[in-house]
Formats: sequence, structure tokens, C-alpha cells
Amino acid sequence: MEEKKIVRCGIYTRKSHDVMESAFNSLDAQRESAENYIASQKLNGWVALPDHYDDGGFTGGNMERPALKQLLADVENGKIDCVLVYKIDRLSRSLIDFTKLIELFNKHNVSFISVTQQFSTIDSAGRMMLNILITFSQFEHEIIRDRIRDKVAASKRRGKYCGGSPVIGYDADIEKKKLVVNGPEAEIVRYAFRRFIELGSGKELACDLNEKGYRTKSWTSKKELTHGGQLWNQSHVYRMLRNPLYAGLVKHNDKTFPGEHEAIIAPEEWHQIQASLKDNQRRKGGDSGVRINSPLQGVLKCGHCGGAMGATYTEKKGGKRYAYYICMTDYKRAQSICPVRSVPAGDIERTVLEQLGAVFRTPTLVADVYFTAKKLEQAECERLAADKARLLRELEDAKASGDTQRMRDVARELINVSKELKSWADVPVTEQDISGAFKDMDSLWEALFPVERQRLIKMLIEKIEVREDGLDIVLKTDGMTSLVTELSALDSEAV
Repeated sequence: MEEKKIVRCGIYTRKSHDVMESAFNSLDAQRESAENYIASQKLNGWVALPDHYDDGGFTGGNMERPALKQLLADVENGKIDCVLVYKIDRLSRSLIDFTKLIELFNKHNVSFISVTQQFSTIDSAGRMMLNILITFSQFEHEIIRDRIRDKVAASKRRGKYCGGSPVIGYDADIEKKKLVVNGPEAEIVRYAFRRFIELGSGKELACDLNEKGYRTKSWTSKKELTHGGQLWNQSHVYRMLRNPLYAGLVKHNDKTFPGEHEAIIAPEEWHQIQASLKDNQRRKGGDSGVRINSPLQGVLKCGHCGGAMGATYTEKKGGKRYAYYICMTDYKRAQSICPVRSVPAGDIERTVLEQLGAVFRTPTLVADVYFTAKKLEQAECERLAADKARLLRELEDAKASGDTQRMRDVARELINVSKELKSWADVPVTEQDISGAFKDMDSLWEALFPVERQRLIKMLIEKIEVREDGLDIVLKTDGMTSLVTELSALDSEAV
């Protein structure tokens, strides 16, 4: 008598909102339904695995779910023969993700069952119906999303509070779904608005707030994580000053509507601040603090703060610009504490070029690049020789068949390949060529367009750290090979 095969069944359950207060919630109901289905297949050897693959409080719109990841890992490790869900959308609401999951199940010979919809992937008809069903499920999900978006828009037009991160000066009344004024914090907000009118500077205002011991809004999330309570910086200040909530308004897209909550700042005072901010932006826009692209952008780091250094410039009388790099982490602080702060762009770029030139001139590196170039040269010559041999055979075949047009085309291509092969053979790469190519870095740099300079730097350099007493350059190990390849190509084109 043939031994009955055991079918190991993994039950996956998902619920968008994690409600665990009830002893019997929808996750339990989903699992019980699947267990009853498995019990009905007991004669076929089906058994429910004891592992619980439960995702409570996770959306089905993506695959970033811990229980789902564990389920897939067990599928790949051969621990599951069949996956059961209460409904298809419990597994995924995305057609693309669902298709990927089914492909993974099929790859590992794992069946898929939707208990309440009586679909499976055992046959082609079932797979077709599953794809149709998940398409409608995704359509329904998108309709729900659109409805939620429209509901939020309508609520904001009526001035209602629609959630979001708490802001200083207000607390959220969850039951009434309304913002209520937090007295002590509201005083900080009123003080900040008054002081900005006097100071006219976000950085100075942030310093003033910090000196008085004021901190940003502190709040605890549903996951019991504490946020905020930080020192003020320019971003915090300008975000507060531009927030229409303080004037009793609710913003939606580019429009504002009268809100249900109490204003902390008089609307006319808030509009005065907005006009002042726009005026400051106009005056400073062509004067200083303008970000520009630079060849060292993306590789230049502050050795003290660890953050990126951005390029900017100031424009002096006569229209002359002075470019420099600033520590972006320190720039955002209310009070500068970085010893690096800013460095002249010309000085730092000249230093980098000098360092690169010194590195390029070391005998070891010249030798390494030389041998790399020789390998590239040999490979190119072998490729061209193979092309030449192939074209000679094609030429003989064309002659034998009497195809004159083909003979002319092949002969033309053969001449070009022969010339290119001869140019490589007549002008081999030497160590003098390698050292001479980088002997005068200044001339090479001046000959490049700005975009070419940036590309050269990113090709060769991993990171540049600027410190008070100097800088460290970390080169890319494969950067030289890439550069030699391109230079070799340019040389061959020029011959």
C-alpha cells in the first residue's frame, strides 16, 4: 500500500490595524477558518504547521511585513508545501507583488489556497482566476485610497484637523479630532514670532530660543517612541514661522482655509511675517548663500561633523564671485561649533589636484597603471585581429558567390579595422605615456569642461575629508583602470 504524503500547510494572516485587546480578533478568525479547511483535507495528508505567520497592523500594499518574510524564508527552505490565506488580499493587494509571490511558490512547488474564495494555483484555470481577482482587489484598494484623499481634502476645506506630526503650541484631542492650544508652548510660539520681527534672522532666533532653554515639540508616538525635544535650528524656526496653523488656518496643497482650532498668532501678524520672509529671500537670493554645482560635490565631507560639504558663493561689488565649500551639518545649526565651517573652493580644489598629481607620479602606481594599460592594449589588439580574420573570411565568401556589393562593404570595413589594428601596433603604450598623461594636472584640469571635471573626480575619488589641519583623500581602486580605458579609447580615436 502506497504511503500517504504529508502536506505541510502554512497559514498566513494579515490585518491592517493591529487590535490585540480582544481575545478573538480577525487574525484568530482567519486562522481558524484555514485550520477548518485543512481539517477537511485530513484524508489527503494535510496538516497545519504550528508556526503562526501573523501580520497585525501591516498594509497589503507592499511586502515589508515580518511574518510574510518569515513565511517566504520557510518556503525557500522547503519547510512548507501549501500556503493558505483567508482571502487573496490578505496576502497582497499589489498585482505585481502577488505575481512575484506566486512565481516563488511555483518555483518551490508550493500550492496556494484562498479559503473563502475557493481558488488555488493547482491548475492554469485557477491561476488565471487568481490574477483576475487580484486585479479587482488592487482596483478596489486604489478606489479606497482615492476616497481617503478626497475625504482629507474635503475635511481640510472645512478647516478640520486631519492628523500628522504634532506641532509646538498645539495638542491633538483625538476624541474630538481637533487641535487644542497648549498654553506653555503657545507662549514660546508667540515669543518666537515677536523676536523674529525684531531680529529678522532665523539663525539668530534659533540661538535666542536655545539660550532661553526652549526646545522643539516633544511627543511620544503610538509605538512609545519619543520624538522632538531638540535644540532649535534654522529649519525648525522657518518651518514654524511658515506654518499657517498658528494663524488659525488649515493648508491643503497651495490653498489655506479657516480652521476650527484657535489661532495663537493674529492673522495679520502671520501675514506680516510671511512678507518679511519673502523679502529676506529676495534680498539674499542674489547676494549670498546660493548653492552651485562643483566638481567635488558628493565626495567632499567634513572631517569634524562627518556630513557633506556643499558649494556656494558670495557675490561682491563689481560682480566678482567668491566660491567656497561649507559644512552643511554646521550650516543648519543655530550656533556654529564646527572648526572646519567653510573653505575656499579654489584652495581646496588646487590641493586635491596637487595630491592627485603626487599620487599619479609614484613609481608603483605608474607601474600598476602601465600593466593595466598593456592588458587593455593586448585585449583590444586580439579583438581587432579576430575581427580582421572574420572579415577576410567574409570577403572570400563574397568573392565566391559573386556578390559585388557585399565585397565592397566588407572591404571597406576591413580597411578600417586594419588601420585601427596598425595604430595600436605602431604606437604601443609606454610607462612614459602613463606618467606624462598626469604630469601636469593643472593643464589637464583646465582642458576639461565642468561636467567632465565632476565625472573625473567621481571616477577616481571615493571620499575627501576636510579637517582643520589638512585633508584625507580615499581613492577608488577601480578608478584608474576606468580612466586608462577611456584615455586609451580617446588616443585610438585621435590616431
